[in-house]
Amino acid sequence: MNVVEDVPWLDEREERAWRALQFMHLRLDGELARQLAADAGLSYPDYVVLVALTDQTEGRMRLFELAETLGWEKSRVSHQVSRMAERGLVKKEKCGSDRRGAHVVATSRGRCELEAAAPGHVEAVRRHFIDRLTPEQLEVIAAAAEAVLDGFDSTTGGA
Repeated sequence: MNVVEDVPWLDEREERAWRALQFMHLRLDGELARQLAADAGLSYPDYVVLVALTDQTEGRMRLFELAETLGWEKSRVSHQVSRMAERGLVKKEKCGSDRRGAHVVATSRGRCELEAAAPGHVEAVRRHFIDRLTPEQLEVIAAAAEAVLDGFDSTTGGA
């Protein structure tokens, strides 16, 4: 292995924090995905798209806005939205201000499925994450995550 001398490699503390975060994220995503599929028949991407849409006052977003919110490539969002539209969870509506653009809208079925899935999802989030931490640890995690996210917002102009 070639070691580049001028690369600011992670020290032991930094590497421990980074790897723990990576593996925690992967394990949590896996557990939450299994819970949603088993209990609600939704994929984890289905769930996060529906949450993002229903967080909006009108339950709609432009495709590029949804991509920015989720931190996904536009093509990934487009494919996900197409799969969800085939199942009646979302629909695409023409954008009045941009002929080429479209809004992604949560359907009543999508809202119902999200509402049905939410209690089990929240229970799993509590069991696998919240209940394992002290209030102080939750504050530190929230502050650290917000600092990282703010850095993205300030350098990219979006999430």
